[in-house]
Amino acid sequence: MTSKVTIAAGCLLLAAHASAQENPQDRVRTAPNQLTLLATRDAPGDACRMVEKIEPADLVPVSLHRTFHDDFDQHPLSSGKWEPHYAGGAAWPEARYWGGENSDVKRKDAWNGEQQIYVDPRYAGRAAIPLGLDPFKINDGVLSIVASRIPPALKAVLFDNEYTSGILTSQSSFAQKYGYFEIRAKIPAGIGVWPAFWLLANDGGWPPEIDILEGRGQHPGDIVMTTHWRIPSTQKIEHCGFDFLLPDAPTGFHDYGMLWERDRLVYFIDRKPVSDIKAPVGFDDPMYMIVNLAMGAKYFGGVGIVDGMSPDTVAFEIDRISVYQIDPYQQIQRAQNSEKTEMVGQANAR
Repeated sequence: MTSKVTIAAGCLLLAAHASAQENPQDRVRTAPNQLTLLATRDAPGDACRMVEKIEPADLVPVSLHRTFHDDFDQHPLSSGKWEPHYAGGAAWPEARYWGGENSDVKRKDAWNGEQQIYVDPRYAGRAAIPLGLDPFKINDGVLSIVASRIPPALKAVLFDNEYTSGILTSQSSFAQKYGYFEIRAKIPAGIGVWPAFWLLANDGGWPPEIDILEGRGQHPGDIVMTTHWRIPSTQKIEHCGFDFLLPDAPTGFHDYGMLWERDRLVYFIDRKPVSDIKAPVGFDDPMYMIVNLAMGAKYFGGVGIVDGMSPDTVAFEIDRISVYQIDPYQQIQRAQNSEKTEMVGQANAR
């Protein structure tokens, strides 16, 4: 979502994805300490591809162990795992995060046409003291990031935005290179509603960006998974991804994940691979997580600008967020197999 560009229509497809009936126990299940996923093993292409029709024989198990987990049994800002704003450079004064003129810079992405400001209880906006606004609600182990229309009396204090909402980033506490990143959530809908779970490079550069999950608020159940990268020789920014239709995504919890390996990125819904792409050049730095609920978008289709038909309040419900690392032996083995496949491909091309 940072410096978001429109997804290229040439690589965008709408695909129905079969979803199992929600088991009431599934909503509260915890993420296991060990996890095995079936992922593609043939050489991926430079363009993303759908893999939901791939034969079982073309999948290989990937063994992982958990390195990060938040099941939201407590307020997300009490654990030390998350910050409620975008990161700033070394010259950004700590006090600027919590209020004052221009403090909204790290609390929205205006370039995207967003019409919310990300708040937390400590944030003061233009006021002299914190406003005590909390978009993060915990109920029975589920985090709700709540976007709410701003009352007229608070508009000027909150830089004339239309909504308050929330963002959580792990840049100050957790980043990882390779592995599996997963969120279990319900995807809200409505005009101007833009929920997302995504990764950025810990070195502060852009791209790379991995959008594990974005929702098109005007199209309930439309889930977008996209890879963004830069071509070094031309500096041109490329992107490739797919839309997946999950009719019950607004009402049922599903797992949305991405496996980052040395040679590929594999996207998952309910731990089943749905698309993959060859890892682009430049995916070299550990990446941190961002989960947020934006309101309004200029360039991301199917969201739109908020209006009188937009919900007064809307919640992005999150059961948990977990990260896994590939077990060391398998990571080495997969890397060696990738090198062999690449060498064979080069030999055949001669």
